[in-house]
Amino acid sequence: MDFKVKACTVEQLPEIREIFNDAIIHSTALYDYKPRTMEVMNTWFEEKQKGNYPVVGIFNQDNVLLGFASYGSFRSRPAYKYTVEHSVYVRSDQRGKGIGTTLLREIIRIAGNQDYHVLIGGIDASNSESIRLHEKEGFVFNGIIRQAGYKFGRWLDLAFYQLILDTPLNPMEDY
Repeated sequence: MDFKVKACTVEQLPEIREIFNDAIIHSTALYDYKPRTMEVMNTWFEEKQKGNYPVVGIFNQDNVLLGFASYGSFRSRPAYKYTVEHSVYVRSDQRGKGIGTTLLREIIRIAGNQDYHVLIGGIDASNSESIRLHEKEGFVFNGIIRQAGYKFGRWLDLAFYQLILDTPLNPMEDY
Protein backbone atom coordinates (compact mmCIF):
# COMPACT_ATOMS: atom_id res chain seq x y z
CA MET A 1 0.00 0.00 0.00
CA ASP A 2 1.24 3.45 -0.93
CA PHE A 3 0.69 5.85 1.96
CA LYS A 4 2.40 8.62 3.87
CA VAL A 5 2.69 9.12 7.63
CA LYS A 6 2.63 12.73 8.83
CA ALA A 7 1.30 15.03 11.51
CA CYS A 8 -2.34 15.99 11.22
CA THR A 9 -3.32 19.64 11.16
CA VAL A 10 -6.56 21.47 11.82
CA GLU A 11 -7.43 20.83 8.16
CA GLN A 12 -7.85 17.11 8.95
CA LEU A 13 -10.36 17.68 11.77
CA PRO A 14 -13.40 16.95 9.57
CA GLU A 15 -11.84 13.63 8.51
CA ILE A 16 -10.78 12.79 12.09
CA ARG A 17 -14.31 13.63 13.22
CA GLU A 18 -15.74 11.31 10.57
CA ILE A 19 -13.53 8.43 11.77
CA PHE A 20 -14.40 9.13 15.43
CA ASN A 21 -18.12 9.36 14.68
CA ASP A 22 -18.14 6.11 12.72
CA ALA A 23 -16.54 4.40 15.73
CA ILE A 24 -19.04 6.03 18.11
CA ILE A 25 -22.07 5.02 16.05
CA HIS A 26 -21.01 1.52 15.01
CA SER A 27 -18.65 0.15 17.66
CA THR A 28 -17.56 0.04 21.27
CA ALA A 29 -14.12 1.42 20.42
CA LEU A 30 -15.29 4.69 21.96
CA TYR A 31 -17.55 4.78 24.97
CA ASP A 32 -19.35 7.87 23.65
CA TYR A 33 -23.05 7.98 22.78
CA LYS A 34 -23.35 11.01 20.53
CA PRO A 35 -21.34 11.90 17.43
CA ARG A 36 -18.80 14.66 18.00
CA THR A 37 -19.41 18.16 16.74
CA MET A 38 -16.77 20.31 15.09
CA GLU A 39 -16.75 22.45 18.25
CA VAL A 40 -15.78 19.37 20.29
CA MET A 41 -13.14 18.46 17.70
CA ASN A 42 -11.61 21.94 17.77
CA THR A 43 -11.33 21.77 21.56
CA TRP A 44 -9.86 18.25 21.35
CA PHE A 45 -7.22 19.40 18.85
CA GLU A 46 -6.36 22.54 20.87
CA GLU A 47 -5.81 20.37 23.96
CA LYS A 48 -3.49 18.08 21.99
CA GLN A 49 -1.48 21.09 20.81
CA LYS A 50 -1.30 22.66 24.30
CA GLY A 51 -0.01 19.41 25.78
CA ASN A 52 2.47 18.85 22.93
CA TYR A 53 0.67 15.58 22.20
CA PRO A 54 0.93 14.24 18.65
CA VAL A 55 -1.93 13.63 16.25
CA VAL A 56 -0.40 11.48 13.53
CA GLY A 57 -2.17 10.36 10.38
CA ILE A 58 -1.72 8.02 7.48
CA PHE A 59 -2.68 9.50 4.13
CA ASN A 60 -3.15 7.95 0.71
CA GLN A 61 -1.67 9.37 -2.49
CA ASP A 62 -4.65 11.75 -2.77
CA ASN A 63 -3.97 13.08 0.77
CA VAL A 64 -7.09 11.39 2.18
CA LEU A 65 -6.78 10.48 5.86
CA LEU A 66 -6.98 6.69 6.31
CA GLY A 67 -6.39 6.59 10.05
CA PHE A 68 -4.86 8.50 12.93
CA ALA A 69 -3.32 8.00 16.35
CA SER A 70 -2.72 10.23 19.31
CA TYR A 71 -2.05 10.23 23.01
CA GLY A 72 -2.71 12.44 25.97
CA SER A 73 -2.39 12.66 29.69
CA PHE A 74 -3.10 9.45 31.57
CA ARG A 75 -3.85 11.18 34.88
CA SER A 76 -3.35 14.71 36.11
CA ARG A 77 -1.15 14.07 39.17
CA PRO A 78 2.53 15.06 38.68
CA ALA A 79 3.95 11.57 39.28
CA TYR A 80 2.08 10.32 36.19
CA LYS A 81 3.94 12.74 33.91
CA TYR A 82 5.83 9.93 32.17
CA THR A 83 2.68 7.95 31.33
CA VAL A 84 0.31 8.65 28.43
CA GLU A 85 -2.87 7.01 27.20
CA HIS A 86 -3.02 6.50 23.46
CA SER A 87 -5.62 5.71 20.84
CA VAL A 88 -5.50 4.46 17.27
CA TYR A 89 -8.38 4.72 14.80
CA VAL A 90 -8.55 3.46 11.23
CA ARG A 91 -11.27 4.22 8.72
CA SER A 92 -13.67 1.29 8.60
CA ASP A 93 -13.00 0.64 4.90
CA GLN A 94 -9.22 0.61 5.45
CA ARG A 95 -8.87 -1.92 8.27
CA GLY A 96 -6.72 -4.99 7.83
CA LYS A 97 -4.14 -3.22 5.65
CA GLY A 98 -1.44 -2.59 8.27
CA ILE A 99 -2.47 1.01 8.94
CA GLY A 100 -3.13 0.41 12.64
CA THR A 101 0.26 -1.26 13.05
CA THR A 102 2.05 1.62 11.34
CA LEU A 103 0.21 4.19 13.45
CA LEU A 104 0.86 2.36 16.72
CA ARG A 105 4.57 2.02 15.91
CA GLU A 106 4.76 5.72 15.08
CA ILE A 107 3.06 6.76 18.31
CA ILE A 108 5.46 4.50 20.26
CA ARG A 109 8.42 6.11 18.49
CA ILE A 110 7.18 9.63 19.23
CA ALA A 111 6.47 8.79 22.88
CA GLY A 112 10.05 7.58 23.28
CA ASN A 113 11.38 10.72 21.63
CA GLN A 114 9.30 12.81 24.04
CA ASP A 115 10.74 10.89 27.01
CA TYR A 116 7.56 9.12 28.08
CA HIS A 117 7.99 5.84 29.91
CA VAL A 118 4.61 4.07 29.69
CA LEU A 119 1.92 3.92 27.04
CA ILE A 120 -1.51 2.81 28.22
CA GLY A 121 -4.26 1.50 25.98
CA GLY A 122 -7.79 1.22 27.32
CA ILE A 123 -9.46 -1.24 24.94
CA ASP A 124 -12.98 -2.61 24.96
CA ALA A 125 -12.44 -6.23 26.03
CA SER A 126 -14.46 -7.52 23.06
CA ASN A 127 -12.21 -5.69 20.54
CA SER A 128 -10.04 -8.69 19.69
CA GLU A 129 -8.42 -6.98 16.68
CA SER A 130 -7.12 -4.07 18.76
CA ILE A 131 -5.99 -6.44 21.49
CA ARG A 132 -4.08 -8.57 18.94
CA LEU A 133 -2.48 -5.44 17.48
CA HIS A 134 -1.30 -4.25 20.87
CA GLU A 135 0.02 -7.66 21.91
CA LYS A 136 1.87 -7.98 18.59
CA GLU A 137 3.63 -4.68 19.34
CA GLY A 138 4.70 -5.76 22.83
CA PHE A 139 1.88 -4.39 24.98
CA VAL A 140 1.11 -6.45 28.08
CA PHE A 141 -2.34 -7.09 29.52
CA ASN A 142 -2.77 -5.43 32.93
CA GLY A 143 -6.36 -6.15 33.86
CA ILE A 144 -10.02 -5.54 33.18
CA ILE A 145 -12.44 -3.14 34.76
CA ARG A 146 -15.66 -5.14 34.55
CA GLN A 147 -18.78 -3.32 33.40
CA ALA A 148 -16.90 -0.01 33.14
CA GLY A 149 -19.22 1.26 30.42
CA TYR A 150 -22.76 0.82 29.16
CA LYS A 151 -23.54 1.08 25.45
CA PHE A 152 -25.79 -0.64 22.93
CA GLY A 153 -27.91 -2.04 25.76
CA ARG A 154 -25.13 -3.97 27.46
CA TRP A 155 -22.33 -3.58 29.99
CA LEU A 156 -18.84 -3.21 28.54
CA ASP A 157 -15.59 -4.44 30.06
CA LEU A 158 -12.52 -2.23 29.67
CA ALA A 159 -9.17 -4.00 29.28
CA PHE A 160 -5.91 -2.19 29.97
CA TYR A 161 -2.67 -2.85 28.09
CA GLN A 162 0.67 -1.17 28.64
CA LEU A 163 4.04 -0.86 26.99
CA ILE A 164 7.05 0.18 29.06
CA LEU A 165 9.69 2.18 27.18
CA ASP A 166 13.37 2.61 28.06
CA THR A 167 12.89 6.36 28.33
CA PRO A 168 13.51 8.74 30.00
CA LEU A 169 17.16 8.22 30.76
CA ASN A 170 17.03 10.58 33.76
CA PRO A 171 13.52 10.76 35.25
CA MET A 172 13.02 13.58 37.69
CA GLU A 173 10.53 14.45 40.40
CA ASP A 174 9.09 17.95 40.34
CA TYR A 175 8.19 19.37 43.72
